[in-house]
Amino acid sequence: MVAQREVSAWRPRVPGVVEVFHAHFTEYAYPMHVHDAWTLLIVDAGAVRYDLDRHEHGTPHDTVSLLPPHVPHNGSPVTPYGFRKRVLYLDLTRLDETYIGAAVDTPDLVDPVLRHRVGQLHTALAHPGDELEAESRLTLIGERLRGHLRPRTAGDPPHRPDRTVAHRLRELLDERLLQGVNLEEAARLVHAHPAHLVRAFSGAFGIPPHQYLMSRRVDLARRLLLEGRAPGEVATETGFYDQSHLTRHFKRLVGVAPGRYRVSSR
Repeated sequence: MVAQREVSAWRPRVPGVVEVFHAHFTEYAYPMHVHDAWTLLIVDAGAVRYDLDRHEHGTPHDTVSLLPPHVPHNGSPVTPYGFRKRVLYLDLTRLDETYIGAAVDTPDLVDPVLRHRVGQLHTALAHPGDELEAESRLTLIGERLRGHLRPRTAGDPPHRPDRTVAHRLRELLDERLLQGVNLEEAARLVHAHPAHLVRAFSGAFGIPPHQYLMSRRVDLARRLLLEGRAPGEVATETGFYDQSHLTRHFKRLVGVAPGRYRVSSR
């Protein structure tokens, strides 16, 4: 078998994400090293064996591994076929240093819901223009990670929908329909924690903020397309990053591409 070393790395426009790193390795083994950021790791194929704080760990299916900053670790494939992994490096604004000890004790989290959400986040990070979705997903992932590392106690109050906050965020999204707003700025303007903001909106309206914003933009795009406007022009005028960004969301919500929708109009 020919040794495989395929990597893809980029830094998205999402606060707190230092780097996104995707890799396929068959024979390469990482030596002991450290990062100054949190390493949030999922493995899509194969498995990785690694040592953290002189204890051996692994990455079975549905596991999310969270390796803390400043703590040495290595990594090597378990099978001859190696592994495919997706990694997010998160700075200390997402998880502060008080969680390092708990992460050293339990770096591998068996949580299929968390695993699915991390995969969804990687998909959002791969598409420029979906930063609000990525921020929303990352905020809820951070909340779930903190729940693993510092579990809630019986005395903690339960989460309840906050309709006032939800309506204020909806008004803000309507005002910023074309230029958009990132989650950090929205939280500051609405005076709510980002995680509370996402949960309140989803609980009140049954749809996450990013999905609401994209559906409003698609509605506007439909009207412009029916006027005979070209998809590229419509994408620019409705707040999408580019025509491919419009097409992806338009097809998901309408079932056909913008160009086909425009041609079908009478």
